[in-house]
Amino acid sequence: MHITPINPAHEIYPATADYVHAMQVTAPTQWLFISGTMGLANDSRAAATLDGQLALIWHNIRRILQEAEMAPDNIVRVTSYLTDAAYAEANQNAREVALGHRPVATTTAVIVGTLNSDWLVEVEAIAAA
Repeated sequence: MHITPINPAHEIYPATADYVHAMQVTAPTQWLFISGTMGLANDSRAAATLDGQLALIWHNIRRILQEAEMAPDNIVRVTSYLTDAAYAEANQNAREVALGHRPVATTTAVIVGTLNSDWLVEVEAIAAA
């Protein structure tokens, strides 16, 4: 499998250090669609802070990837759902650290309501290997 960022150089706004227009995946042998993952600990309780929830989200995503014999380098798309637009920068920073500053196809963020007021952020991802 080969993953190639696609960033046209002309007639479109430029990509940034943490954003690509698309990720081309050639000849994958498997896809993994990670459901919306929340900042919940093993006891299903949400961390009390935004940073705590973001840390748990990426811990949980790494654990899911591990179970599928994948790693964060296999992630090609991330969608973030935030309960407050003010969480965007912290979410972006956590994503960049979790992915080793490797850009992936991503939404800026979607602002949503949640089923539980303790849940501040939810992240879903697509991985390929």
